[in-house]
Amino acid sequence: MSVSIDVAWKSLNKHHEELCGDKVEILKTEDSDIVILADGMGSGVKANILATLTSKILGTMLFEGAGIESCVETIAKTLPICRVRKVAYATFSILQIFHNGEAYLVEFDNPDCVFVRDQKIVKYPYEERVIEGKKIHEYRFQVRQNDCFVLMSDGVIYAGAGEILNLQGWTWESMAEYTLQCTKKTLSASRLAALLSQACDDLYVQKPGDDTTVAVARVIERRVVNIFTGPPKSKDEDEKLMHEFMHMEGKKVVSGGTSANIAARVLHKEIVTKIDRSDPSVPPMASIAGLDLVTEGVLTLGKTLKLLKRYINDEFDVEFFDELDANNGASKLAKLIIEECTELNLFVGTAVNEAHQDQELGFDLSVRMNLVEQLIHAAEKMGKRVTVKYY
Repeated sequence: MSVSIDVAWKSLNKHHEELCGDKVEILKTEDSDIVILADGMGSGVKANILATLTSKILGTMLFEGAGIESCVETIAKTLPICRVRKVAYATFSILQIFHNGEAYLVEFDNPDCVFVRDQKIVKYPYEERVIEGKKIHEYRFQVRQNDCFVLMSDGVIYAGAGEILNLQGWTWESMAEYTLQCTKKTLSASRLAALLSQACDDLYVQKPGDDTTVAVARVIERRVVNIFTGPPKSKDEDEKLMHEFMHMEGKKVVSGGTSANIAARVLHKEIVTKIDRSDPSVPPMASIAGLDLVTEGVLTLGKTLKLLKRYINDEFDVEFFDELDANNGASKLAKLIIEECTELNLFVGTAVNEAHQDQELGFDLSVRMNLVEQLIHAAEKMGKRVTVKYY
């Protein structure tokens, strides 16, 4: 079994703090995906530095194949014990899921990972080890499709303490139950992270008493999205491009009017323009039998990129996903890439678009190529595997 992982995380800074004292690191090795959540002691600059240092040490060493013993020893020797609290400056959780389905979870003083399988909260037995004076919980198990894991900092389970809730705060049990309910509504890691973060923010009455972070990993099927944009340099390549494009597995998207005309001509299908759209600033979509999405080109790609960049910059919340669900080409394309894609294949034509040749602004090709480069960069930053073929 080869598994794919959908990962997303969301953080809330402690009220009045510019920097977050939690840090999430997501890494891809040749045979696994690694999620690391570190929580620096205290808040502000010191906590941020310690959490960043911890996550970077762990990430770098695990990426190079080091064992957990070496990682913990290095951290124990690098991060001092707080003189007042007598505890380590940073706690951490590490989840490593291998492509063959094996999983490895390590926790040090963070709240337990919430593990949802088959619409139930599952608790796995762990082995307790003491490394450099630190009690480490270690889990090993096999993952299945649709398994869901939520790593968190302690700001999550103490949300609402002394405010909306009693002094105990939200508690792990209540948070786990809410996670379970949310997983029944969405299969997207990013939506689940946004829902959990929003719940914490509401419990804190929008004034978090601690840095609060959730990192969600979901085991999903491999999802391929193919995008064809721009006419090939030579018309002789139209059929070759469409043949290769249509024989790819996964969803098919055509972006651009000229590209859509090529697709319709080669496929012997009719283009039907859709009039109903929720946002007049986004050009209308069309439909061609056999394709999943047909949009206008440059303007739609530009607006899609704005949504992707907001997501990458952690500027997403529950309202962001309402925008993503909107009935327009940019939202639909962004949603495909964010939520329904593990691999992105781009088929890019390099001809100057005839529709723009007579205009004084003859920069259609350079603009489109720039947008394609930005799209590649954005998708790779989100952890998608990207391949590009130019025609």
